[in-house]
Amino acid sequence: MIKRSLSLAVLISIAELAFGGKVSPDLDKQNPGSKVNVIVQFTHAPSPSDYDNVRAAGGTLLSELSLVKGAVFSLPVAALRGLSQSPAISYISLDRPVQGSLDYSAAALNAGLAWQYGWDGTGIGIAIIDSGINVNYDLKTSDLSSSRVVYSQNFVTSENGSDNYGHGTHVAGIAAGNGKNSTGSNYARTFKGIAPNANLISLKALDQNGAGQDSTVISALQRAVQLKSTYNIRVINLSLGRGVFEGYTLDPLCQAAEAAWKAGIVVVAAAGNDGRNNSAGTNGYGTIRAPGNDTYVITVGAMKTMGTATRADDLIASYSSKGPTLLNHVVKPDLVAPGNRTISVSAGSNLYNLYPANQVLYSYYKNNNSNASSPDYFTLSGTSMATPMVTGAAALMLQKNPSLTPDLVKARLMKTATKSFPTYSTAIDPATGIAYTSQYDIFTIGAGYLDVWAALNNTDLSSGVALSPTVVYSSTTGKTSVVLGTGVVWGDSLTWGTSLVWGSSVFVSGTSVVWGDSVVWGDSTNQGFSVIWGDSIVWGDSIVWGDTAQASVQGEK
Repeated sequence: MIKRSLSLAVLISIAELAFGGKVSPDLDKQNPGSKVNVIVQFTHAPSPSDYDNVRAAGGTLLSELSLVKGAVFSLPVAALRGLSQSPAISYISLDRPVQGSLDYSAAALNAGLAWQYGWDGTGIGIAIIDSGINVNYDLKTSDLSSSRVVYSQNFVTSENGSDNYGHGTHVAGIAAGNGKNSTGSNYARTFKGIAPNANLISLKALDQNGAGQDSTVISALQRAVQLKSTYNIRVINLSLGRGVFEGYTLDPLCQAAEAAWKAGIVVVAAAGNDGRNNSAGTNGYGTIRAPGNDTYVITVGAMKTMGTATRADDLIASYSSKGPTLLNHVVKPDLVAPGNRTISVSAGSNLYNLYPANQVLYSYYKNNNSNASSPDYFTLSGTSMATPMVTGAAALMLQKNPSLTPDLVKARLMKTATKSFPTYSTAIDPATGIAYTSQYDIFTIGAGYLDVWAALNNTDLSSGVALSPTVVYSSTTGKTSVVLGTGVVWGDSLTWGTSLVWGSSVFVSGTSVVWGDSVVWGDSTNQGFSVIWGDSIVWGDSIVWGDTAQASVQGEK
């Protein structure tokens, strides 16, 4: 927290040097020969003579703001420095547009702070391995002259290269949409991605039904590695998954993801949407999907913004899959991010047509009172939507510091994640009325809630690998303990200790024992226990699938 505040203070100090401390930093970037609308705040309730002084500097009074002892003026940028020297003026700031970003998600992640200082993903390539990307204004350059999808390849031989499903385009918008279709004076909300100027590489591995195979995903991962230098691909987004059938050291999908990681690319994967699944008596524990079960990749669970911009009221989505992973017992997810009822770019494809209730009305974000559905945006829920939030954050970090390794990106994201949560929360499925209670433990929220600004300002270093730890169960003591492994980042207890990375509240005692006196996954039956620790029951299916249909389109209260 101290480092974060100091970094912000340094940035503010630099800005203050430019205009003497009484002019907002963003005005320093304006064309000196132009006129801008600014809010001038006075040290006292302004008088007519105060307004006259501003007019003498070339200002035109537009409106009074008595609540803040100020007024809105149109002023020449060149006059701001001299005007700010007046003892009657306390501060001059740009009259900024007020709008949302990804509705509430980006605000909840503190992404707006990053954008103010130029961290928008410029120059970073993000590979989206999904159902393809259909380009609209939100995925073009800011001047709309060209597409930011700089490369596309189709690995689904049975259909064309378009996003016929709509999932990949939605994911791309969360990671890197610039909100062009919802920006302007006539818009009440703007739907903007986390890294709104990053380049996108579309590697289509899922078909018109959102299904694919290991081979298509692995081929796409391979191509991303081959193109790494050509398009500066630093992050791969995998908003997809399937059941776990063997340990990650044998699973080809996991091994392909690991290979991309070891080639220097951050790999971000969805945890899955089986957190409500109690068919095996586990209350949704042990449901992390491959390749999110791999120790290298960053595995992401889903939070709910609760329809507000503040983080304080956000809660876990009850459908978000929980760890530990089957067979290898890896602590997953690694962190959580907003994923419920997320509005992003629409491809106008199958999902849009199949679920009209998820179409976004113009009246929700545009000041035209139209009840018509917008073709530009669509709402989806799931860990598939949370995953590109983290992907975008990684792109910002790599833009700021291109020398970061995938391991250091992962470690910083996890350490800086917010660790303040309630002990429990209850969600009600709006379709069924069934209540689901979630416990905020290490297998549900991982290392915490993504904080983009905090991650950007962290400077901790390590040469170790950021492998997600495993847990072991002792039949003698009845306790479950974390095993960190050798050569890992977490071995430095002063900088990367378990309580620093995962927070102390998820541990019962010390820094290694997790809920030692009970079966943490919520069901003490032998059935539930054997699913987690035994080797005879394995969940899932063979389809690579971004979201379970219910979680994708339904969301929760």
